[in-house]
Amino acid sequence: MQTVVSEFLDRPVFKLLSEVAEQTGVRAFVIGGYVRDRFLGRECNDIDVVVEGSGIDFATAVGEKTGKYVSYFKNFGTAMLHYGGDEIEFVGARKESYRRESRKPIVENGTLEDDQLRRDFTINAMALSLQKEDFGALVDPFGGIRDLAAGIIRTPLDPDTTYSDDPLRMLRAVRFASKLSTPEHGFTIVPESMASMRRMADRLGILSRERIADELNKMMMTPRPSMAFRLMDEAGLLPHILPQLLELKGVETVEGRGHKDNFEHTLAVLDNIASRERNPASGEEEPETPHPLGSAADRELWLRWAALLHDIGKPASKRYDPAIGWTFHGHEVIGSRMVPKIFNDLKLPVEAAKYVRKLVWLHLRPIALVDEEVTDSAVRRLLFDAGDDIDDLMALCNADITSKNPVKVAKVKANFELVARKLVEVEAKDAIRNFKNPITGEYVMELYGIGPCNKIGQIKEMVKEAILDGVIGNNFEEADAFMRAHAPELGLQEQK
Repeated sequence: MQTVVSEFLDRPVFKLLSEVAEQTGVRAFVIGGYVRDRFLGRECNDIDVVVEGSGIDFATAVGEKTGKYVSYFKNFGTAMLHYGGDEIEFVGARKESYRRESRKPIVENGTLEDDQLRRDFTINAMALSLQKEDFGALVDPFGGIRDLAAGIIRTPLDPDTTYSDDPLRMLRAVRFASKLSTPEHGFTIVPESMASMRRMADRLGILSRERIADELNKMMMTPRPSMAFRLMDEAGLLPHILPQLLELKGVETVEGRGHKDNFEHTLAVLDNIASRERNPASGEEEPETPHPLGSAADRELWLRWAALLHDIGKPASKRYDPAIGWTFHGHEVIGSRMVPKIFNDLKLPVEAAKYVRKLVWLHLRPIALVDEEVTDSAVRRLLFDAGDDIDDLMALCNADITSKNPVKVAKVKANFELVARKLVEVEAKDAIRNFKNPITGEYVMELYGIGPCNKIGQIKEMVKEAILDGVIGNNFEEADAFMRAHAPELGLQEQK
């Protein structure tokens, strides 16, 4: 008996698409993620339409009927338009074949069945008819609806064929398992598929780093990204993507004393960041000067990257001291130096690398303040070094508190709140977050009648240090008086 779910096609656009299909004499279907998400009870605004014929011609007809602008991607044989808040992509049904040494397929026109055979997973191969005579009928040749109910990720064809043809599908399997899983309904990758990934892992080498990074970024933004990294580890994919993470695995024991598993700790911190409440620690929602990476929402991805890499320098810094046990002194410095290469290898943005590098470098500083007297001077220096990234740094440090001892966690978090309040107080009083030296080089040159030289930098550094130490306030009057008092130490005399 045929399953009909016409209620999934209750938006006006679907009736319109059905009318165009009838008028142009082609068969058209909604396929892929929209169908899957509607069965899962999720909203979806990305609609893929496959037609048995030319997807571009069909999109043109839809554009003429709606008056909407159509974007064409002729190299890929696709077209796209926006309608009523939805993004609709059109493609002609096709069949594909691959050469082993290339990811680029040989494409031929095909039927809906051919098109479904080339899909990555059964849950993404389900289609709904747009034909008037069976509007909303489900076309599900591989049992995708059963796999959705069972919570499994499975390929329509033999997984070796699917993953060899396009190795990116291995990463997509991981992403979908992580993305679709909820506490009530988890998803797993079927054992035969996991085994195939282990056999096919080296095929990732034919992919561009940009495509790999795009999948990693999508995994990062899932509700529980640790699941994706555990699956990649289990499937043998991590050595081909982020081998540095593997160095964090395991616990070494000497004289009966072991350290924590830094791989598991890292994933716990990553999940803490992903699940945290978005409450800025130091007051201001957004800085006055636009951040190079955009709004806090835009930076969320890179904050998660900082969580993933915050302890990446620990393996290189690990030492055993019989007196105190395991130490990782300087791992924040080593880790910050590793970030640019990791980002460069994955072709990730340079500005994002700078941001992540800074957070990795600074991630111990707020915690260190917890263990010391929280002085205004220490807080000023933290604000100066972190700048507009202070809220993100505080979020990372808070997520880094992962002890299994609830008493210890409660104590550290209470002290951490003290640091957060101190940040707000000092920032309100001294405006250090976006520090600008009250003394400019031009002013120094004019006052002392000198040209560009290193003494200008020296006197500006003296003024900055005095402000950060609380010797003078962050204003021109006090800075000017301080400079005039100490300039003679550098051999500078005011012009008469």
